Amino acid sequence: MTAHLQTEQTTGAQAPVVAISGLAKSFGTRRIIERLDLAIPQGESLALIGANGTGKSTLLRMIVRLAEADAGTISVLGDEVGSLRGAALKRFRARVGVVFQKHNLVSRLSALSNVVHGVQSRRSGPRTWAQALAPAEIRDEAMECLAAVGLADKAMQRADSLSGGQSQRVAIARMLMQRPQIVLADEPDASLDPRAGREVMELLFRLTRDKGLTLVFVSHHMAHARRFSDRIVGLGNGGIALDRRALHCNEAELAAFFEEPAEDVPAAQPALVFA
Repeated sequence: MTAHLQTEQTTGAQAPVVAISGLAKSFGTRRIIERLDLAIPQGESLALIGANGTGKSTLLRMIVRLAEADAGTISVLGDEVGSLRGAALKRFRARVGVVFQKHNLVSRLSALSNVVHGVQSRRSGPRTWAQALAPAEIRDEAMECLAAVGLADKAMQRADSLSGGQSQRVAIARMLMQRPQIVLADEPDASLDPRAGREVMELLFRLTRDKGLTLVFVSHHMAHARRFSDRIVGLGNGGIALDRRALHCNEAELAAFFEEPAEDVPAAQPALVFA
C-alpha cells in the first residue's frame, strides 16, 4: 500500500479513553507496527481499516493485553495496560467489552445461559456488581440484554441451533452483560452473509451510541467503515496512513486500504472471550 499520511483534528479537547504512544510490534523479523500514536475520545466510533497483515487485529489485541507490544505505551480508561498484572489486569478487562469474529458460544447451553455464563466468568473480586446481584437479578438482566439485541424469544434455544447472525447477537448480549466502558470489535461482521453482517454492525453501532460508549472496530467492508464510524483510521507501512472523519472520506482514497494484501503474518493465538 502506498497511501500517504492524511490527518485531521479528531479528538478535540476531551481527554482520550484510549491513548497510544510510540507503539511497536513485530512478528519474527517483520515489523508490523512501528511508532504508532493514536488517541480515541469517549463516545467515538472508530473504524480501523487496512490490508491484511497491517496490524489491525493485533492492535485491538494489544489494547486489551491479549498480545504484548514490543515498545510504546497503551493507556485505556486511565490504566497503563502494560503495567497491569493478575487481579488488576482482570479488573481492567472487565471494563472492556470484546466482540470477535468467532462468537465462542458454549454450543450445548441456551442463549440465556451463555449470556449469564459470560458475566459469571468475569467475576474478579468480592465487590463486583455481578456478585452483588441475586441469581434471579442476573437472569433478569441477561434477558434484558437479549431483548436489546432482539433475541428475547430465543433465550431458551440452544446456541448450536442459532444462525450465524443470531449467534453473534448473543455474543453482543454477553458483552453488554458485563456493562463495559469501551467496546472493541474485530470484524464482527466477518463470515456472515451481507444482510446479517449489516444488521450486526447496525446493532453494535446503535447500542454503543445509545450508551455513549467508545467503539473501535476492524472492518474489511468499506461501506460499513463509512456508515458506522465517526472516524476512520487506515493502517499501512507500519503506522497510520489515514486519520480522517468518516464524513470527509471518499471511496477513492479508501480503496487503497482494501487492496494489495500484505504478506501473511503468523496466526495469533485463539481469541479469549471476556464478555
